[in-house]
Amino acid sequence: MTDAPRIPSELTLRSLRVFVALEETGSIAGAALRIGGSSSGVSQHITALEAAIGAKLFDRRAKPVTLTPAGQVLRAHAHRILSVVSEAQAELAEISLTSLPQLNLAIIDDLDASLTPVLVSALQARFRKCFVNAFSGRSDKIIERLNAREADIGVTALLPADTTTFQSAPILRETFILVTAKGAIGPGGDAREALTRLPFVQYSETMPIGQKVTQHLKRVKLNVPRRFAFEATRSVLAMVVQTGGWTLTTPLNLLDAERFIPMVDILPLPFAGETRHVHLVARAEELGHLPEALARDCRRILRDVLVPRFAAIAPGFERAIEVAGDEA
Repeated sequence: MTDAPRIPSELTLRSLRVFVALEETGSIAGAALRIGGSSSGVSQHITALEAAIGAKLFDRRAKPVTLTPAGQVLRAHAHRILSVVSEAQAELAEISLTSLPQLNLAIIDDLDASLTPVLVSALQARFRKCFVNAFSGRSDKIIERLNAREADIGVTALLPADTTTFQSAPILRETFILVTAKGAIGPGGDAREALTRLPFVQYSETMPIGQKVTQHLKRVKLNVPRRFAFEATRSVLAMVVQTGGWTLTTPLNLLDAERFIPMVDILPLPFAGETRHVHLVARAEELGHLPEALARDCRRILRDVLVPRFAAIAPGFERAIEVAGDEA
């Protein structure tokens, strides 16, 4: 049997992070989950911290655990210390980034044409000697690239499962819209009933958007025949026009296939709505303030260019796309 690793009886940054995790979650198990460690490790860190301070910090018999008077004193100091350390790490990361040789971006394909040039320009303005490599694709492929370190920054409609390794910044929220072939559903008609008769053109269920649409139609109990599926929005809308059918898509996807707008109708959903969120994702504490700066760049181009463009092609549906921070 090997001995457990010795934890020094002194006030360390690691012990302060464990202390804050336990204070905020209220349980040993919750703190372990927060820091990505074990329950026994949390207990050992707290015991060592209490030994270093010379006082009990928590009443561990309480559910949730509560701070003792000594713990309440340490709480303010711990939060202040960790905040200062975090700021110092971010500033030091910014200094090291000035000589960054290469940065890999991965951007959801329906935003590629609008965001990629903006982000690449912003990066090269900050880091003139940095080579920027950009990839566009589906959200699940972007997550794979982030996990494999083939991408440093991703713009995606999915979040990584490992929330301790990655940080995310919200970019936008968009509501799914109903798109039909021109005149497929007449004014005043029963739209829901019409959808059960018209050909449904779906996104492939190998894709996150296809899975989301399929799950939503099940939730609203709309049973439609499955005939064909496509990965690209341009193919989906071309088939909608060809068959006189319909699909569910998002404003971003519709903008990505804008040439089909004169041949389709954009209608409100005749059942409960569904939304999709897009985030900028990067590894925590590796790129300093850069991810949030790029997230601001993304929001700006969306607010200044994409939102007005969508409002022009889909009057009455302006609220179907909202930039983060603009929500009422």
